[in-house]
Amino acid sequence: MEALLTSISTVALAEMGDKTQLLALFLATRFTSKLSIISGILIATLFNHALSAWLGVEVAHWIPENAISWIIGLSFIAVGLWLLVPDKDDSEESNILKYGAFTATFVLFFIAEIGDKTQIATVLLGAHYGGVWMVLLGSTFGMMLANVPVVLAGRWLIDKVNADKTRLLACFLFLIIGIVTLASPLLK
Repeated sequence: MEALLTSISTVALAEMGDKTQLLALFLATRFTSKLSIISGILIATLFNHALSAWLGVEVAHWIPENAISWIIGLSFIAVGLWLLVPDKDDSEESNILKYGAFTATFVLFFIAEIGDKTQIATVLLGAHYGGVWMVLLGSTFGMMLANVPVVLAGRWLIDKVNADKTRLLACFLFLIIGIVTLASPLLK
């Protein structure tokens, strides 16, 4: 249950003001079918984050037991600090848009998530918790929690959410997880 709740909260907060959230806003302004956009986000996130959580679990098997806490803890801290750097909207008109809302959303979201903060966080969460399913469910729910309101309410919602404060909160959460991960071997 801890893996699920931590994955939901960290990914939802990390997604605030992220390039994929800006992409969701862009797609919502281009297409009228909100359900197709939301479905594309869901399927792209499931594929991307399943691979990410699995990678995290597999990488954790290759790392010596005494180094895992240090690597994962320091990585959480690094991602937390990375969250302080705001993303910019680098979406452009693309030929993929001609294939419709679902296909465009799926392809663009999947590609935009590669190397993204939330993907890296999902890899780290998979490594930290040693399991795919709860991390996948939590990170996917966190992505949907952050992006569905943007698709439905668009610009109005973006204007109401303070991205700087949200990034600080997400940074703080990642720093706490990193510190707890670093301290956990010492508490045993």
